[in-house]
Amino acid sequence: MRNIATISKRELASYFNSPMAYIVMCAFLLVSGWMFFSQLFLNERADMRLFFSPSPFSPSLLLVIFIPAISMRLIAEERKNKTIELLTTMPVKDSEVIVGKFLGALFLVLAALAATLIYAITVWILGPLDWGPVLCGYLGMALFAGAILSIGIFASTLTDNQIVAFIIGLIICGALYYIYWLQFLLPGLLAPIVEYISISSHLANLARGVIDTRDILYYLTVAVMGLFLASLSLSRQHA
Repeated sequence: MRNIATISKRELASYFNSPMAYIVMCAFLLVSGWMFFSQLFLNERADMRLFFSPSPFSPSLLLVIFIPAISMRLIAEERKNKTIELLTTMPVKDSEVIVGKFLGALFLVLAALAATLIYAITVWILGPLDWGPVLCGYLGMALFAGAILSIGIFASTLTDNQIVAFIIGLIICGALYYIYWLQFLLPGLLAPIVEYISISSHLANLARGVIDTRDILYYLTVAVMGLFLASLSLSRQHA
């Protein structure tokens, strides 16, 4: 645990000691706010469901783009600078490197999500707001972000080129996000399978304020699988 904590602190410091963290947080705050409020005023209803619900024009789609951009450098940059060999020759397990970097990046994403609480407070000022579904929605967004981040780190272990890592992560996460709408075109037998595979269908349930253990288990499974594959990929590179 000490190694994981050290690596995650180092990763987090690297974000906040550079303009990257502030650029990512400001960009996410501005674009997600524009997306949310442009729909909120059309609906004329004081709730945050539009903020959490997956759609081709929602803050959850922004995470599908932003998170691979954050994670693309985590391992790819270390490989390009040849510092990954130094890191892996230290008394640190590959899994500890992966989990430490995952936690550091996850904290940055959660900080960006926490900044959007100002939107919930604004809606609460405008009209009566039920905070139960809001908290459930934030739980869903945090789990959703963790699952995407694990895929992004796995993509980062596959190459030393950050752009290639970003494209691989974006394609995988985008496919899992947009497959949600494919279910409406499929026959009855395949539709439930596609719905379960989709990373956005589980967010839709949590955005409605419904906590279902199957949705939570899905996100935890994707996150663990992503981190396992990333650790396996890193181990094979210096085996």
